[in-house]
Amino acid sequence: MAEPSPGTSPGATTDAARERLGAAQHALLAALTAGAPDPPGFDAARLRVQRDVLAGKRADVLAKVAPELPVILGDSYRRLALAHARARPLTGGHRQDAAAFVRALLTEGVPDDPAVRARLAGWLGEDPGTTPAPPGRFARLRRGTRTQRKAG
Repeated sequence: MAEPSPGTSPGATTDAARERLGAAQHALLAALTAGAPDPPGFDAARLRVQRDVLAGKRADVLAKVAPELPVILGDSYRRLALAHARARPLTGGHRQDAAAFVRALLTEGVPDDPAVRARLAGWLGEDPGTTPAPPGRFARLRRGTRTQRKAG
């Protein structure tokens, strides 16, 4: 470890190192999850592989939290969910992510099929002729756990 320069306290050197590390971690996380450019010093091929793995995991979680979406979107679900995961960071919970995914699709005019778009709007509860989607499996599990605790 380098000695601090004269007149610099060891704490200031540590603080500067922490700030540099924090900035590098932020840049890496943004590159992996939010479509930011690759930070310098990282292997682009390895970052691409890791980015693909993380996007795939997020698409899988979306399908578990909102199993209606792969049914509604059919064969295009995976491609669309991966594109969503690569372009937009996860900012809330997974149920909010599913809703953001559907809103983004509808805003972008995807898919082209009006019947599918109507089903997506219905899933969001935006079509007055349909009812909102039921809560995801995890919300039902949490609700059931609360009910059991109250009864016990």
